Amino acid sequence: MTNFNCGNYPTTRLRRNRKNQLIRDLISETKFDISNLILPLFVVEGKNQNIAIPTLPNIYRLSIDLIIKKIKEAKKVGINSIMLFSAIDQKLKSNSGKEAWNPNNLICRAIKEIKNNIPEITIICDVALDPYTIHGHDGIIDNNGYVINDATIEALCQQAIVQAKSGCDAIAPSDMMDGRIQAIRKALDQNNFIDTSIISYAVKYASYFYEPFRNAVGSSANLKKADKKTYQIDFRNSDESIREIALDIQEGADMIIIKPAISYLDIIYRAKQNFQIPLIAYQVSAEYAMLKALEKNNGIDFSLSCYENLIAMKRAGANSIISYASLEIANLLTKSF
Repeated sequence: MTNFNCGNYPTTRLRRNRKNQLIRDLISETKFDISNLILPLFVVEGKNQNIAIPTLPNIYRLSIDLIIKKIKEAKKVGINSIMLFSAIDQKLKSNSGKEAWNPNNLICRAIKEIKNNIPEITIICDVALDPYTIHGHDGIIDNNGYVINDATIEALCQQAIVQAKSGCDAIAPSDMMDGRIQAIRKALDQNNFIDTSIISYAVKYASYFYEPFRNAVGSSANLKKADKKTYQIDFRNSDESIREIALDIQEGADMIIIKPAISYLDIIYRAKQNFQIPLIAYQVSAEYAMLKALEKNNGIDFSLSCYENLIAMKRAGANSIISYASLEIANLLTKSF
């Protein structure tokens, strides 16, 4: 047990350590650097496309040319990593999601253009089928609507390979199929992509906080009233998440994503105590949107309240954070407050 040795008042006065910003910065237990932020971006076809996402205030689906401009803006304030998601035409979606492993699909073309223009950016690519399927699930389904684990893994491996060939730095499987990390690692290595990282969504809960994201990638309408509870983790469980992380590390994951974040700080903390692996917290779409709604309806400062949330994630043990507010937080961190 930690011995805090609190001392006695008035000899010991903890407020002395809080008396000004310089002292507070000097002894702060949690450090947050702009380089810890990962900016998620949604890409669409066309040119000069800047399409508002109603469920995600101030977030847009961008064409590749505007994605490049946004990344340059992010780089200027110190953000070095992005995560790409596609919103494709409904006509390209299918039961199998085969557009996901088309080597000339939207994501693959985006990766190439980004790397040609900003080679120093780190590109993380989502690996899952939900943006590409007519049913909105993360995998291939049977006649009863059940996601078939092993057939889905085969598709995910193909998706990972075309993204790696296009030049992404890291593959982020978010599908939650059993055994997919081992299979993807093997597929990457066999195709000479031994340096392509796997950032696993090892802990992805069957959360109600994803709906704005599903609207953003166009999978919500396809999913309809179905859920993903047969493959995402039951939010009543915590031991199960620790088992998932252990398995993914054993299978070859280089980093771990925990999603959502603010409602699962206990999971981030447990993971940090149990595993020596980089942890990334995902401040998901509804967590972001709720703070935006509070700003609009109650007058709170979004940047400061969001920063407080992100600090909680860091304090719990996250090394980095995926946040739709990355640019706003980066701008905040460049100021003195």
